[in-house]
Amino acid sequence: MTGTGRVSLVTGGARGIGRAIVADLAARGDRVAATYRGERPADADDGVLWVRCDVTDPDAVDAAFREVEETFGPVEVLVSNAGITRDLLVLRMGADDWQSVIDANLTGGFTVAKRAVPKMMRARFGRIVFVSSVVAATGQAGQANYAASKAGLVGLARSLAREFASRSITVNVVAPGPIATDMLAAVDDAHRQLIEAAVPLGRLGEPAEVAAAVRYLTSDEAGFVTGAVLGVDGGLGMGAW
Repeated sequence: MTGTGRVSLVTGGARGIGRAIVADLAARGDRVAATYRGERPADADDGVLWVRCDVTDPDAVDAAFREVEETFGPVEVLVSNAGITRDLLVLRMGADDWQSVIDANLTGGFTVAKRAVPKMMRARFGRIVFVSSVVAATGQAGQANYAASKAGLVGLARSLAREFASRSITVNVVAPGPIATDMLAAVDDAHRQLIEAAVPLGRLGEPAEVAAAVRYLTSDEAGFVTGAVLGVDGGLGMGAW
């Protein structure tokens, strides 16, 4: 495994924003581990420790952390990015559609943070970043479950920030807007143009731009930043936080 810097763990690192964060932290020199739920990425970087993990399963989370600890040592930087969507209008949304998104996006974030914090406390150092979304602040028709789960991460982050600040553990949130990932690539051109037109900067963001925000919030230079929400959304949510 490569890298000599901090031990960093990124959940949901197999594609899109998560994959960009993994690459960026590895380029910084971190010893990076990343979780995935399905198949290990075929083009996975051999310098990254890839660990299969379903963040909705506390036993799987514990096993993933133990593998990282045995390979690299205690996790110093945690980026909670794993999540799912099940978009439906509320009148069509079943209980499982609601609960599965809450479990993966919000409870999963709580589970991985709770597992990481004790050893960060002992080290008197830690960086935790939750990947939320601009819809946490603005809402979105057809995404009540997703918006609620992502808004919950903000409250979770700010509560943890207050609980662990005395141990030099910072807890922050990045809130991406529409980002050019595989999910948006599947949207038809007309719909994509409407999305872009709603963004004040008039374009989609790039995964690398979200990764750059995460890199800052997990850096030594961001040691006086905690409980913050950093929007990476082209201005779509300005003033909402």
